[in-house]
Amino acid sequence: MPFPEPDSWAGREGRMIDKLNYRLISYLRPRALIGCSLTSSNPAAPRWAREGGGCGWRCASDKPESHFQSQVDFVPTIGGVAPPLHGRGQTSSSAPLLMEPHLLGLLLGLLLCGTRVLAGYPIWWSLALGQQYTSLGSQPLLCGSIPGLVPKQLRFCRNYIEIMPSVAEGVKLGIQECQHQFRGRRWNCTTIDDSLAIFGPVLDKATRESAFVHAIASAGVAFAVTRSCAEGTSTICGCDSHHKGPPGEGWKWGGCSEDADFGVLVSREFADARENRPDARSAMNKHNNEAGRTTILDHMHLKCKCHGLSGSCEVKTCWWAQPDFRAIGDFLKDKYDSASEMVVEKHRESRGWVETLRAKYALFKPPTERDLVYYENSPNFCEPNPETGSFGTRDRTCNVTSHGIDGCDLLCCGRGHNTRTEKRKEKCHCIFHWCCYVSCQECIRIYDVHTCNGNG
Repeated sequence: MPFPEPDSWAGREGRMIDKLNYRLISYLRPRALIGCSLTSSNPAAPRWAREGGGCGWRCASDKPESHFQSQVDFVPTIGGVAPPLHGRGQTSSSAPLLMEPHLLGLLLGLLLCGTRVLAGYPIWWSLALGQQYTSLGSQPLLCGSIPGLVPKQLRFCRNYIEIMPSVAEGVKLGIQECQHQFRGRRWNCTTIDDSLAIFGPVLDKATRESAFVHAIASAGVAFAVTRSCAEGTSTICGCDSHHKGPPGEGWKWGGCSEDADFGVLVSREFADARENRPDARSAMNKHNNEAGRTTILDHMHLKCKCHGLSGSCEVKTCWWAQPDFRAIGDFLKDKYDSASEMVVEKHRESRGWVETLRAKYALFKPPTERDLVYYENSPNFCEPNPETGSFGTRDRTCNVTSHGIDGCDLLCCGRGHNTRTEKRKEKCHCIFHWCCYVSCQECIRIYDVHTCNGNG
């Protein structure tokens, strides 16, 4: 993959970051091609990373391990000079955690989470769980501290800084919807607060779960950007002036039609910027990203407001609007359940070997641009496993009356469940008094709570 020359960006800070990015990627890329099991000795890394999913490489090779070992406990230099630290004049083994913000995100993205995560993992999603997204609009330099951005995304961020809070809000919206849709599943879209790879190793594999998360996150970005434009929070976008059809009888165009095409364009330019590799995972991510965005366009609908004496609705003013994001989540959850399994094919082209995806079963209808695709099987998520990122289902609340996946039989993986009683204070016997307040009593009610057993 070609990389930009270090001096291709304007500005001293841009050149500094680009040089560092260029050096690190040039150094890391050859090692990413070797089959490596990632481990970490850094105590700041999350537990699953220290036990086999985080920093450094322990490679199976006929060469001594020291030839390939790489840890985060070092201070990179730029032009032979170590980068400055906050309030210190010396370097230390913990320097990457104390560096200036515009270098910290880049180093953490490339080193703390390793190349295996970067290979198919958009770690810039982590900005949705941090505090930096709330101030992106007022502090443009924070673009350099967003972890995992490729050069195209960094340029986009700096050119359209006022859109970035909406991008972050869209990812956050997608994560929240994912957690709602999977709340009763063995994998419930759990995020890890102290990791840039916010889902842990779960998304390393090209599974149904990866397909859904990419789709809902891309849809969330398009949704949030479109909504912010319609609300007037950005000066570079606004309402949709293309009304997509003549007014019907008895109504006219009015209000502010939401410009979903612009939101989709932003999502496509930003979220797909890193999916330019000629491999199967990049093709899968790009397809599922587009499926999520297409769902937004497919669910646009007319909203109308009546005008006239006493609500006679002599004239209706109508505009295009997005649906509630819950409808997007419900639709993509159905697509998750019916996702198409693919197989990877390799082709020799002028640029080298290229991987493409083909439907595994020829008897089934091939997937459309609105379907989710995957090519690796999911783990069962029944037991904790740091390699797969599974947290298991022990102590998860289950529905004893359900025969579905949220029921105690399936959710607990046949291990059985415990039952305990809980007392909850609730308002009851509420009475409306004219005019105008409601008075309630406080009642204590007892509920049975069922949780999954542990091993055996």
